[in-house]
Amino acid sequence: MKFSMKTDQISVIISTYNAEEWLKKVLWGYENQTFRGFEVVIADDGSGEATKNLILQMQQEVSYPIVHVWQEDEGFQKSRILNKAIVACAHNYILMSDGDCIPREDFLEVHAAYREEGYFLSGGYFKLPMNISKMITKEDIIEGNCFDVDWLKKNGLKSSFKNSKLTATGAKAKFLNKVTPTNASWNGHNASGWKKDILAVNGMNEKMKYGGQDRELGERLFNLGIKSKQIRYSAVCVHLDHARGYKTPDSIAFNRAVRDEVAQKKIVRTPDGIEKE
Repeated sequence: MKFSMKTDQISVIISTYNAEEWLKKVLWGYENQTFRGFEVVIADDGSGEATKNLILQMQQEVSYPIVHVWQEDEGFQKSRILNKAIVACAHNYILMSDGDCIPREDFLEVHAAYREEGYFLSGGYFKLPMNISKMITKEDIIEGNCFDVDWLKKNGLKSSFKNSKLTATGAKAKFLNKVTPTNASWNGHNASGWKKDILAVNGMNEKMKYGGQDRELGERLFNLGIKSKQIRYSAVCVHLDHARGYKTPDSIAFNRAVRDEVAQKKIVRTPDGIEKE
């Protein structure tokens, strides 16, 4: 399934911060996509020279365009850099993911197939333990080993129902999408929607730090009248393990209060978004 028209192409926003080992694996995942009409916009929240040098290297090694959007390191300011990346996107359709999520080869093809006016798409991820995250090579990504449950089990993955995220295909994947109790929310690691809708709600709320700021974007899209589709068993990416030093009780509590206000007042546009109001 390939698209050639500019209006059909996808801008993929990848957030990162000083995580070159993981980012390199993710960028090789996009080189392996069956859907070819896309660019990658890296939303870089203040990384150092090592990340810049890696991106310059990968721009020469992959076949798709990579745009590097960077800001000074002022602590966790993911919402702010995401807004800058949204503005930088060249295409009408935007997918957001993270620099620790390797996409399966059909990842963009699935998002392209399910997209529809008036909707955003809600995907999930499959968490890998640190030992497997470290051992994955470029060859494992190109050959699809890191999405193969048998290969993962040989390297220490435990049996779990969650493994069906990797094994479900076709009708089974659609059935699991339908019956999963997980809400079809905007997930910053695997969600996509129309740029015009994201601009209509003024992008991310820049006052929000870690903890639900992606969900809050989706909740304002709902208030705008946009619906969502669940594709967590169809659009597959594996999540590489890492620490979350920026997660604090204060940020979680503040963001919860913002989301409660958005729900109660049916807020559509954040005043602290792409445009400051």
